[in-house]
Amino acid sequence: MRFAIVLLLSAGLHAAVIKLYLKDGTYQLAREYKVNQDRVSFYSTDRGEWEDIPIELVDLKKTEAEIKRNEETLKAEATAESEEENAERAARREIRRVPMNPGAYLVNGDKIEPLPQGESKIVNNKRRSLLKAVSPIPMVSGKATVELDGAHAKTATADRTPEFYIRLSEEERFGIAKLADHNGNRVLEKLTIMPVTKEVVEEPDIVPTYHKQAADMLYKIWPEKPLEPGEYAVVEYTEGKTNMQCWDFSVKN
Repeated sequence: MRFAIVLLLSAGLHAAVIKLYLKDGTYQLAREYKVNQDRVSFYSTDRGEWEDIPIELVDLKKTEAEIKRNEETLKAEATAESEEENAERAARREIRRVPMNPGAYLVNGDKIEPLPQGESKIVNNKRRSLLKAVSPIPMVSGKATVELDGAHAKTATADRTPEFYIRLSEEERFGIAKLADHNGNRVLEKLTIMPVTKEVVEEPDIVPTYHKQAADMLYKIWPEKPLEPGEYAVVEYTEGKTNMQCWDFSVKN
């Protein structure tokens, strides 16, 4: 493919219109030109015929410099186009390796590794619950956390800017959450239960990320900035429904 692009580039250079600069600041548009001793012969694209002009009237240095710049620009564009095509082909190959099952998958070099889905549980704040019980009116909000057992995820990566695919079963919000430590477990998100209304306010620590759609219900996601060593999870959720699913991982030192 690259060889074909080079051939097309060469053909394009020969077919391009050249500005044959004159020393008075004007120029003639030419398809090609050649130097014959004291004259320059050029094929005029304006008049469709060969013409001669004294060489002392032609600014050959400026003409050749512009031709060289144009050649370099065309070559750079051809190289960029080739690299883009190669990147697109590689991306399509990578996407084909992502399993069809909903879930999150870590891009590890040439491998696509499934992340195990975390089993979370809600842990109530016992002290806050006691305070609510002795309060004469329901003015104290409840506190709870959604936690994963254990201090560390089974999957770890040394990549500070890891890339993931997430395949959704339905259109929901998704992202990467930073997990906090709580009594040897990992906090996926904090919950506040409002008094009277019992509305649940969720407070996950969502990391700023980039994402792009790779296919129907399939997205690639990665952090905007390198992640600090610690515990994280790729998450899928609907705001206000306390239905966060997670696929946990660690970033190693």
